[in-house]
Amino acid sequence: MRITPQDASLRTCEICALAPVMPVLVVEDAAHGRPLAEALVAGGLPALEVTLRTGAALDVISEMAQVKGGVVGAGTLITPKDAEAAKEAGAQFGVSPGATDYLLDACESIGLPLLPGAVTATEAMRLLARGYGMLKFFPAEASGGAPALKAIGAPLPQISFCPTGGISPANAQSYLSLPNVVCAGGSWVAPADLVQAGNWGAIETLARDASKLGKD
Repeated sequence: MRITPQDASLRTCEICALAPVMPVLVVEDAAHGRPLAEALVAGGLPALEVTLRTGAALDVISEMAQVKGGVVGAGTLITPKDAEAAKEAGAQFGVSPGATDYLLDACESIGLPLLPGAVTATEAMRLLARGYGMLKFFPAEASGGAPALKAIGAPLPQISFCPTGGISPANAQSYLSLPNVVCAGGSWVAPADLVQAGNWGAIETLARDASKLGKD
C-alpha cells in the first residue's frame, strides 16, 4: 500500500502526460459528476482533478471514478484526513497547492500518488530532496507565469511541472512550450455555467480544443 516519493512522481508524471491540459474542476452537484467526466474524456482530457472545495466533491469523485477511460484525482488536499477521504472516494492521485510533511507522510503511507505544489526554487529543491520530481507550480500566473517557470527550470532541469492558476487558452501555449512542463491545469474547459446547464456537448468541444494544445 505504501508508495515512495519516487514512485509517486513517476505515476503523477504518467497521468499528467495523458493530455496537455488537466481540467481543474469545482463541482457543486454530484449528479453532474459522471456526465461531466464523460464529456471531458470524450474530448480527449482523461486526467481530471476534482477540487475538494465543495460539499459534493467526494461524491463527485466517486461518480467520476466509474467513467471508463478517466483517471480521477482529488485537488486541494491540505490535511491527512483529506488524503484519506479522497482515496476512499476513489481518487487515483492527489494534488495539493503546497506541501507539508504531514500531508506527504499521509499520502505516502496510504499509497496515494501526490502532485505537491511548489512555487519557489527552495520549495522545489526541498521536494526534490525528498524524492519528488513531478510538481505543481501554483499559483502560476500570480508567481511570474511562464518566464518564472522557465527560469526555475534552468538550474533544476530534473524537475517537471504542471502549472495551474490563471491559465487559459490565451497563455497555455507559453507554458506547454517549456521543456519542464508536462501539462497545464485549467478550469476553462468546464465553466460553471455550462456545467449547471448540463451542456455536455459544449464542454466536450472545449475539451477537444484543449487536447490539441501542445509543445511547439
